[in-house]
Amino acid sequence: MANSSINLRLRKKNPLSFLYSKKVIRPAVAIIVFLVIWQIVCTGQNSNLPSPVQVFEDTYPLIIDPFFDNGGTDKGLAIQIFASLTRVAIGFSLATIVGIGLGILIGANKIIYDAVDPIFQVLRTIPPLAWLPIALAAFQEAEPSAIFVIFITAIWPIIINTTVGVQKIPQDYTNVSRVLKLSKTEYFFNILFPASVPYIFTGLRIGIGLSWLAIVAAEMLIGGVGIGFFIWDAYNSSLMSEIIIALIYVGIVGLLLDRFVGFIASIVVPGEQK
Repeated sequence: MANSSINLRLRKKNPLSFLYSKKVIRPAVAIIVFLVIWQIVCTGQNSNLPSPVQVFEDTYPLIIDPFFDNGGTDKGLAIQIFASLTRVAIGFSLATIVGIGLGILIGANKIIYDAVDPIFQVLRTIPPLAWLPIALAAFQEAEPSAIFVIFITAIWPIIINTTVGVQKIPQDYTNVSRVLKLSKTEYFFNILFPASVPYIFTGLRIGIGLSWLAIVAAEMLIGGVGIGFFIWDAYNSSLMSEIIIALIYVGIVGLLLDRFVGFIASIVVPGEQK
């Protein structure tokens, strides 16, 4: 008990030191250990992969100037990522609107749920890239096809989680709405939608992660400007260092997208529902 009290007092006196020890120092040590192991393993003439030092040396121009544009697909990493994020933003936004609408409709109507649930369970298991040939045949262009792949990838977790959220609304809430004689509009805005918001944001977080994964894979096939094509082009040119630095960027952007949706959820979702 005495030690716990002392630790609490130390944290109150210097909360930043405690924060840094957990949130900064430990991850930094883990990253350093990983880089050292990577450097040791990949050092030598027999290594097929570049070491961290070599990656930095080979990609230094890309790192210091991520916005260069030499025309065509010869563009900096920032421009490549922005092109991919634009496709994700369009496809994910469409999936959000359609997915939440369908999820609410399906969750609120037992007959519709029983009718479409088996179909959705089959469609959601189809790999995202399997939709690309169908999209290319339907749209005849690469750009809308890539956006469609994002849409069809993100929509399933949004629909399913929204449906579950609507179905999980406590019966007491429905009984209160009947006692108060709320209209359908009032019930939707005051009970149904607020109670479903935590589930909706769970679906959105899953959807945004899958969208980012899908666009990188889709761009490898459709070509054009985008981080996926950049990685594939670097592979064809045997530029392994550029592939690795691009993967690091992809991972960081994916993390930021997840944290962004989580941040919005922390603002929108009431504290008692978290």
